[in-house]
Amino acid sequence: MIPHKQLSLADIFTDCQNKFDNDKYAFLEILAQAINLDEIVPVSFIIHFHAATGRKRVHQLYPMLWSLLLQRIFSIPTDSLLIVFLKYSQELRDFCGFDRVPDASKFTRFKQDFLLDLQLMFDSLVDLTEPICQAIDAAKASMVLFDTSGIEAWVTENNPKYANSIIKQLKAFKKAKGLDDSYDPYKAAYGSMPPHAAATPAIQQMYINGHFCYAYKFGMVTNGLGIVRDITFYNKEFLAAHPDIVVEKKSDSPDEDKSLADSKALIPVLKDFFLKHPLINPKTFLGDAAFDSIEIYKYLLQEAPFEKAFIPLNGRISLGDSDCPLNEDGIPCCPKDPSLPMKREGSKSHLRCGLPTMKFVCPKMKWKYDKSTKKSKRVCECEDPCTDSSCGRMFYVYPEKNLRAYPGTARGTQEWDDTYKIRVNVEKAINHFKDSFCVAGRKTRNEKTIHADLLLAGITQLVTVMVADKLHKHQYIRSLKPLVA
Repeated sequence: MIPHKQLSLADIFTDCQNKFDNDKYAFLEILAQAINLDEIVPVSFIIHFHAATGRKRVHQLYPMLWSLLLQRIFSIPTDSLLIVFLKYSQELRDFCGFDRVPDASKFTRFKQDFLLDLQLMFDSLVDLTEPICQAIDAAKASMVLFDTSGIEAWVTENNPKYANSIIKQLKAFKKAKGLDDSYDPYKAAYGSMPPHAAATPAIQQMYINGHFCYAYKFGMVTNGLGIVRDITFYNKEFLAAHPDIVVEKKSDSPDEDKSLADSKALIPVLKDFFLKHPLINPKTFLGDAAFDSIEIYKYLLQEAPFEKAFIPLNGRISLGDSDCPLNEDGIPCCPKDPSLPMKREGSKSHLRCGLPTMKFVCPKMKWKYDKSTKKSKRVCECEDPCTDSSCGRMFYVYPEKNLRAYPGTARGTQEWDDTYKIRVNVEKAINHFKDSFCVAGRKTRNEKTIHADLLLAGITQLVTVMVADKLHKHQYIRSLKPLVA
């Protein structure tokens, strides 16, 4: 809501006046009626906050939480600008419960000191909002979408001049040596840059949204509605608990490194998620081609509660031996003409794994009605049949033999196309966190502060879900800004 620009004192005052006019006060009243912090703040958080500190706390817990939530609802990009809003708006101070506005250091200290409490609050809200999501759309609420991204840190290496100077030198090198297009200056730059920032090894080199950067990496789980279910910050504690996860680059290709890192992180993230939320039992997983591996399919379909996994095939990995050739979607094709995919014809429950076994028939097979018997039968009309059967060739896909070819569903079908479109919601959620909730662009490299900002964004979205539900306006579950306007 507030553009990133150089603001004068007059601009700030005008923005404050425009934002918090009488209509906005009505919105604050809606929040006050819809959300009771006593119901959503864990008791352990309250106890920890009020533990003996040697002196009385000037700023109380609920005012701090309300101000940080409003900061994200109104898309206020910095703590300093939040303080300006609080100082210029008596109504906003009264709503939060401040007698005196905290300075920036107080907000920073709050995030760092109570990071674990914010994590507990977030996890609690996930469970509280699960029934709401199920009531809105049970099918989408039973989906799990996963993706990774990064929050850029305020370090020297993120200065655009840093990467651009290296890329410029490598472009000149390519031109001087007369190298062909197989030499990619961008990949070469990625390989030549250090794997982490000089300030701290935890800030890793990444390739995000078309540019190189040094960032703290995190993974996000959402449901099909785009509502966050889990946030995993790749800090040293998490990485120490899961040493198989790859965070540093292993090659000169940023895409390959991201795929490797994502595939290694998925199973540990989901195991931790199900441990924290045993009552959440999703049925469908949606992910990109980075998760196309036998290990992941076995976990998703045989250990985890998923019935279907919508994962595109990775073209660099073959589907293995098969009695019939398989196309890029894993569909069996005619043995004599691989350009002709076989036709799907029914399925039945497989006794051992519970997944349906799929049957495919000859693409030139037709059902013909016999008037004498009053029954229909299969007839193969192929000019060069590959079998002596009059019905034509039939091929069965057994899930436990080839989970990649059939991960509980068939690629290239209408069901696949319609369902896989939903995967974009996790990417939208990540961008929403970064832009609307102003997680990106923070001028800090402190790990705890960035982690807390990410959790506060998650808490804000879940509070939004609760407000929208109490107002019976589920179209606002992702953002309350239409109510503010």
